[in-house]
Amino acid sequence: MEIHLIRHTAVENPENLCYGFAEMPLRKEYQEDFKAINLDADFDYIVSSPAQRCCILAEHFQFKYSTDERLREMNFGSWELKKWIDIPEQEIQPWYQDFITVNASGGESLLEMQVRVQSFWNELIEQKNIHKTLIIAHAGVIRLILQEVLQFSLENMFNIQIDYGKKVILRVNDGCFSIQSMNI
Repeated sequence: MEIHLIRHTAVENPENLCYGFAEMPLRKEYQEDFKAINLDADFDYIVSSPAQRCCILAEHFQFKYSTDERLREMNFGSWELKKWIDIPEQEIQPWYQDFITVNASGGESLLEMQVRVQSFWNELIEQKNIHKTLIIAHAGVIRLILQEVLQFSLENMFNIQIDYGKKVILRVNDGCFSIQSMNI
């Protein structure tokens, strides 16, 4: 199976708001961003995060797609749409010290997000009738998929740059994975 993972294009966030589950609009020039994306048309299966910033991309390319809640970005709970600098220090400091197991206030931890993304991933790679897949998602989701494939520690997941509007292409063959391309 060939799996194309693409991150949504850049968002409009001039105030540096914390967002994950919350809807965040694409930047005003998103149509220009879409012109720079090179996507095939011969996918057997196309699935997107239900976030509008992902669905708009699928709709632009006129894909017939489904959505899956497990592909959402991290849930930051009560921090959603607050400026990062306005999140109380006593709330955010424990998360900064341990973003893997500490929940964002009222949201989820990275481990909880990993469980839901792995659930999606494991179901996908067990499919025998799908040859080419497109997943439209977020940087965190894509990093967690790569973490599962490459088996590196969660502490290192932010060392992988996932660019807006760019693809990672993976191949799965008899349980073995290969990365064909990154950020193309």
